[in-house]
Amino acid sequence: MAARVVFVAGFTDHDVADELWRASPESVLVKHDLSDLAEGVVRRWTDGRLTVLELAHGCVSCTLRLDLVPLLEGLDGPVIVHLDPVLEPEAVCFALSETDVEIEAVLTVIDSATWLEDATGGDSLADRGMRAAPEDDRTVAQVVVGQAEFADALVLTGEGDPVLAAVLDRLTPHAPRRLLDGLDVTELLAAIPVTARRGEIDDGFGSLLYGPPPLEPAHGVSVVHFTEPRPFHPMRLHNSIDVLLDGVVRVRGRVWVASQPDAALWLESAGAGLRVGNLGPWEEHRRSQEVVVISTSADAAEITAALREALVTDEELALIEELDFADPFADWHEEELEL
Repeated sequence: MAARVVFVAGFTDHDVADELWRASPESVLVKHDLSDLAEGVVRRWTDGRLTVLELAHGCVSCTLRLDLVPLLEGLDGPVIVHLDPVLEPEAVCFALSETDVEIEAVLTVIDSATWLEDATGGDSLADRGMRAAPEDDRTVAQVVVGQAEFADALVLTGEGDPVLAAVLDRLTPHAPRRLLDGLDVTELLAAIPVTARRGEIDDGFGSLLYGPPPLEPAHGVSVVHFTEPRPFHPMRLHNSIDVLLDGVVRVRGRVWVASQPDAALWLESAGAGLRVGNLGPWEEHRRSQEVVVISTSADAAEITAALREALVTDEELALIEELDFADPFADWHEEELEL
């Protein structure tokens, strides 16, 4: 019998995991404290019993590989895991993807007063004194947006405002939302739809429109869904990236640049930070552009125009085999793009 896990994430103090534990007394409650991870120290509580771990290399991946994954593999029945604020549930679920551990749900707690500012800002975890290792260069926006986007259900610490609601409607349209005050965690878990991802990791070639989200603008929040069957000019795409960072909560996309005809590149941003990676060859997938942008104040028409202007022209397309494109993405492998 394998462990059946509910993960509780969030960049804020909360007692949702404890509430779940009280509602399911037969479950095991696991909590992590990574505040001293940079010094190689991890504190973990299992049903209130403290274990202090000393790792040779203080990093998130080591914590998952050396502690959380083997711990969960050794447990049976229901388990509730209260993730440290800097942990992103997608990374945790990826680490468990080759195990027998069953992920029943991912819940994320949203601080209604600060989430939107965090999600559109440029602060790094280092700026907040929260990075998990000396080389941890993640931004706060990357963490809070990733925690919300991967959730099967959301718990809000307060009513928030209509802009926050409109963003969450588009970022996680499938996830039921409840207020922390008066929360019935059993009812919330039951409200999660059967189509929820429940920790499932996609390969980047799936749908970019989760839910799907409402496409009509609301309270200044809009969704741009850009598709195009011709490649981008790599330098013009690079020069257009600024329009994807200002007033934007999330960018996710598969792109095809003329200089790398066989490679499917992945663009992803949260707030002011953008990353590019390589998904591998297109192979069975049709080569084309697909980019989804969720913005709070950026002009949707301006974003679309900038992306369209970055495409190769008819003349360049006709000579594509002969042209030598300068390519700022050529040596890019899951590192932050220097703009």
